[in-house]
Amino acid sequence: MYKLMPILHVLSKLVMLFSGLFIFPSLVSIYYHDGALDDFLASMFVGLSVGLFLWAATRRYERELRPRDGFVLVSLLWIGFAATATTPFLLYYPHMNVAQAFFEAMSGLTTTGATVLSDLDSLPQSINFWRHFLSWLGGMGIIVLAVAVLPLLGVGGMQLYKAEMAGPMKDSKLTPRIMQTAKNLWTAYAALTLAAFLCLRLAGMSWFDALCHAFTSLSLGGFSSRSDSIAYFDSLSIELVMIVFMLLGAMNFANHFLAFRNRSIRHFLHDAETRSVLGVMGVSIIGLSGYLAWHSNYDYFTAMRLVSFNLVSVATGSGFVSADFGNWPLSVPLWMLMLSCFAVCTGSTGGGIKMGRALILFRQASGDIIRLLHPTAVVPVKINQRVVPPQVVQSILSFIFAYIACMVLSTFVFMMSGLDFLSAFTAVIACINNTGVGLGVVGPSSNFSVLNDFQIWMGSLLMLLGRLEIFTLLIIVTPAFWRK
Repeated sequence: MYKLMPILHVLSKLVMLFSGLFIFPSLVSIYYHDGALDDFLASMFVGLSVGLFLWAATRRYERELRPRDGFVLVSLLWIGFAATATTPFLLYYPHMNVAQAFFEAMSGLTTTGATVLSDLDSLPQSINFWRHFLSWLGGMGIIVLAVAVLPLLGVGGMQLYKAEMAGPMKDSKLTPRIMQTAKNLWTAYAALTLAAFLCLRLAGMSWFDALCHAFTSLSLGGFSSRSDSIAYFDSLSIELVMIVFMLLGAMNFANHFLAFRNRSIRHFLHDAETRSVLGVMGVSIIGLSGYLAWHSNYDYFTAMRLVSFNLVSVATGSGFVSADFGNWPLSVPLWMLMLSCFAVCTGSTGGGIKMGRALILFRQASGDIIRLLHPTAVVPVKINQRVVPPQVVQSILSFIFAYIACMVLSTFVFMMSGLDFLSAFTAVIACINNTGVGLGVVGPSSNFSVLNDFQIWMGSLLMLLGRLEIFTLLIIVTPAFWRK
């Protein structure tokens, strides 16, 4: 317990800061007179009180964080923020239990977009705003925001940055100072969000709908202010705008910042990940559109419109829906869900394996085949003309093994708890890839409210596991981590 005290001290400060964010939905509630103001003010009071109590109980343990502390703090931050964000749902919906409220908050923060709420059109505007705002905060990563804030609190942020950004790109920085890096990423993120907001408004959405969907388009959050999601608007222009910003959200935000700074898109053109993501999606759209038109009553143009939006949405991990693709030939939605495992770039707001890891694995396998034919050949693995160190390749292989193992085990857990195979398997994909929509009972025509409490808690765990890229969470449950 003594080891946790300095971490809990930092957590207390951040929980108080996070609780201050309730001011934004409170202002929305005042503007719309939607009756939820007291719930948000009470939530702010509860969050500040808990944070202050925790701060007072742990202040004598304040010290600089060590590298391993970052893993614990990252995990506790996501759980603590989700628990804090849960309060308005519990206060406004007396029939909602803790499992459902926590699931809704975790879904927003991890940009999963799965929901247990129904009749979204009649929700108070402030509750809807809060759901979308959570997705926006989680999109770039609350941890990156914390990295910018922690130095102001007297705590270094590099440990958090390395714990959050697990993978081959975690040591690449845009600037020498981690605080400045976080600010630069947030600047690019905020600028793109503003652009999405204005474009969606011009495309025909109301100001409120445009703001909510701008938050969740770029963050790949998938929450909608409408029960029918994007199908409610039935607008090609809105779908095209959202496709563009979902693709931007699926790209490395380091490239966005460099494009802003240098006023050039050459970083995207020279990036193997970006080219691969766009190439895979483009080929998939063309092929699946033809397949859907062949096996349904759609003409090719209609099939391409439906496939383009829903494939980009599912593959990037957004989870918006413009049609009930659960009624399409099964191979089409399954392919879309498979793409969600890897069709986003490292450093994006998406989840899953990421295209960078998939490329490295593919090139490692290609090199192994060549070495079978030519045993003395030297075939280094390269990404963007840079050789990937063997230890990075090994860590990626370990990550993908852990990722697949978690998917398989979780599918069996869901099946043993009562779900059929298709619903269980796609629910796992929807949660661990932060995609938010599956097939079967968790398909686009339904939501996760049909699950029992155990399944809902399991879904929350998988969302957190996927967002923290598995190892960050798994490492803190190993006995070796807690030994001196």
